[in-house]
Amino acid sequence: MTDHDQLAQTRARTLTDDRWTVGVIGLGYVGLPMAATAAARGLDVVGFDVDATRVAALNEGRSHVGDVTDAELAATLDSGACFTTEEGQLSAADALVIAVPSPLGRNRQPDMAYIEAAADTVARVVRPGMLVSLESTTYPGTTEDYLVPAIEKAGLALDTDVWVSFSPERVDPGNVKKTADIPKVLGGVTPSSTVVAEAAYRRLVDNVHVVSSARAAELTKLLENTYRAVNIAMVNELAQIAEVFDIDIWEVIDAAATKPFGFQPFYPGPGVGGHCIPLDPQFLAWRAREAKVPTRFIDLAEDVNLHMPEYVVERIIEVLNDRERPVKNTRILGLGIAYKANIADDRESPAMDVLTRLAARGADLGVLDPHVPTERITARGLTPVEPDADLSGWTMALVLTDHAAVDYAAVADQVEVVFDTRGIYRRLGIERDNVVAL
Repeated sequence: MTDHDQLAQTRARTLTDDRWTVGVIGLGYVGLPMAATAAARGLDVVGFDVDATRVAALNEGRSHVGDVTDAELAATLDSGACFTTEEGQLSAADALVIAVPSPLGRNRQPDMAYIEAAADTVARVVRPGMLVSLESTTYPGTTEDYLVPAIEKAGLALDTDVWVSFSPERVDPGNVKKTADIPKVLGGVTPSSTVVAEAAYRRLVDNVHVVSSARAAELTKLLENTYRAVNIAMVNELAQIAEVFDIDIWEVIDAAATKPFGFQPFYPGPGVGGHCIPLDPQFLAWRAREAKVPTRFIDLAEDVNLHMPEYVVERIIEVLNDRERPVKNTRILGLGIAYKANIADDRESPAMDVLTRLAARGADLGVLDPHVPTERITARGLTPVEPDADLSGWTMALVLTDHAAVDYAAVADQVEVVFDTRGIYRRLGIERDNVVAL
């Protein structure tokens, strides 16, 4: 056994048996659930974020993340967890978990500014004995390219002083599964780092799946969401084909889903949204293009999905034309602007793309979304409508997000026509002559 192996085994035993401190860098949709999970598992927590308003709200017991209730946040605070804007307090941690945003830039290239800033923080606070683990979605090689130099900048050595790993977040807003219940993939930048990281994560989650390297773990996350993006694009394209041939795509999907093997149903919609599916494949495509490897499936899927809002608007125009209605000055009520059902998250939502295109054509728009706060709807230049409002003054209801809290039967009874991009009327068994499906 090498010296590095012995050091890793000794540190792993400590992380397995002792009470230790988790430092979380970034207290958003990923970091806050991780902090709450660590506290619930009996570990000490230091949560760091540069947003002073966010940190103040958390310390007052107000959660901004739907997957962490105020009651769960209160329990986290009662455990002694500390939320701070002072990065120096992270030096008390035994393991640093980095959960900062990883968006795309204007030209859909990876924007590494948040990860780079987190790496700079690590360089300032890291100390001997720490595990540093990146959870932000990114391209293969990021953990080695950013975090290993950070610890070296601090005068420390990999596998002698500090261990480094990657473990992709698998947050699914609105999913009843908690962070501790979702299997965790992880890979260290070296085998010794993997040993230490596995010991730490087994204190945090119920199921840990170890892969051979940080790069393999980074690619695992990209595969998961590229798989979804490609399949959603395929069914979005099939929806357009089915419409031309006057075939109900929802009926076709339901029929195909009866096959007990070799098929998984995906469903069409107005596009793709959220913090993963529209973005993650582009991390992989960008890295592949650097290596001069073609990404034909990824590029085609992005093209199809990005053009779905435009296709939806063209279908809306057709539906209105059939009723001798123009788009201009017609009152159209968007049902939902969140990117998926039953959550308040409207990041990268295709609903906004559809509504923006309709606004450019002069439509009189409103939004009914029982989850997204009215101030966010107003901030987007749209008129919020309460769920119990009289809808008889609206010509069209446009289902963009299939929230369960909406009374779809009542909507169809009050408006002239419903255009359903999510197939919710079929799923609920609501039959109305004025409902047109995508």
